[in-house]
Amino acid sequence: MPFINRTIELADLEQRWESGKPECFIVYGKRRVGKTELVKHFIQGKYALYFLADKRAMIDQLREVARLIGESFHDEVIARQGFDSWLDVFAYLKRNVRDRFVLAVDEFPYLTEVDPAMSSVFQKGWDEYLHGSNIMLVLLGSSIAMMESQVLLEKAPLFGRRTGQQLLQPLTFAQSHKFFPHTSFRDALEIYTITGGMPAYLMQMEEDRTLEENIKQHIFPTTEFLHNEIEFILKEELREPKHYLSILRAIALNKRKLSEIVNETGLSKPKVNVYLQTLAHLHITERELPVTEMNPEKSRKGLYRLRDNFFRFWFQYVFPYKSDLEIRRYDEVLRRFHEQFQLLVSKVYEDVCREFVREFRQPFAVERVGNWWEKNEEVDVVGLSVRENSILFGECKWSEKQVGTNIYRELQRKAKLVQWGKPGRKEFFLLCSKSGFTPDMLALAKQEHIVLVQEGKVVNQ
Repeated sequence: MPFINRTIELADLEQRWESGKPECFIVYGKRRVGKTELVKHFIQGKYALYFLADKRAMIDQLREVARLIGESFHDEVIARQGFDSWLDVFAYLKRNVRDRFVLAVDEFPYLTEVDPAMSSVFQKGWDEYLHGSNIMLVLLGSSIAMMESQVLLEKAPLFGRRTGQQLLQPLTFAQSHKFFPHTSFRDALEIYTITGGMPAYLMQMEEDRTLEENIKQHIFPTTEFLHNEIEFILKEELREPKHYLSILRAIALNKRKLSEIVNETGLSKPKVNVYLQTLAHLHITERELPVTEMNPEKSRKGLYRLRDNFFRFWFQYVFPYKSDLEIRRYDEVLRRFHEQFQLLVSKVYEDVCREFVREFRQPFAVERVGNWWEKNEEVDVVGLSVRENSILFGECKWSEKQVGTNIYRELQRKAKLVQWGKPGRKEFFLLCSKSGFTPDMLALAKQEHIVLVQEGKVVNQ
């Protein structure tokens, strides 16, 4: 599998490498998002040492570090004798490193679990040995909460020592599609609806298999890592996974208002609020607001949603059917899948259309993209530019029917309901369609300069 995208992130790492200055750089993000592959790709051809931490006793981990350093520096003595502490590791590197050197420590939070003082040890190591050296220290972590408490927040021991950080985000749909270069837009979107932009999940999907075959092979069996992935993530990050499971299940069932989640889970409103804040902090859920809202914190229009596509899929087609899947009784689950999955795809299609607007930069460069709703009215895509006093309205149709002029006229009607901008705002319109556009719509788009998009491409320019 080729290394895909991460151009900006790699360029940032390369710039810091070429600066020649001591660096304490942090790379963090959700599990499976590609942090390890990014850093391994970055250190290729460089004088570097990569160490993957785990939950073994510290003495055993230090033995492994000594072995790696012994191999790297051709020092059989240190490989055999080992190190007594991480401070000894840093002292050794300061004495022996002459040329530019990268020390990458993956899953740093595991070290702090084994020894809660480890962040302070690394702080001392930086202050006494690495600061002023020719070493680029890169710390990676999948536990966002732990990385923030140990490294990134103001009270963290390493807060004042870090010289930069990257929060690695999932790939966009356009980037994810590159994993399957011979796959159609529709098939790629269905895969993305399951995996989202998580490289490790994408790599489980085989291009020469049907979607159903991939699901039966790589998600439904209890022996597959994707089957247990969500529960594993929650157990790694949270103390009370069962309550979080209830909340996430409620949101997956489209209970998106706070009151609906409270009623569905039976938990108190204050507890649900706390749990939702934690889930948002972990980038699992988010509070969605109409993009035109000017005071998000005070708005009462917030609706909760799952940020991760695989979470949505898992809570609809794995979690409710654990007993069936345990005995490999897939028929009922697949029946539900065939009945309902396209509805899930249509929701992800809206996200992809908003992604397209964000990148398209026509007819103006948008500053914010989202959707809009008011009571029973909704617009799928709204892009704003305060600077240009411009607003874009878009409708997304994942349907076998071609989009006609009636859809556009309805979008015009709803656009009049959206209160935003200064008098004389400039309005633009965009339609996204799975199955194309009627001849009348194509003709009208030419007259009124409407952007028409099919399979991620503009069809009328």
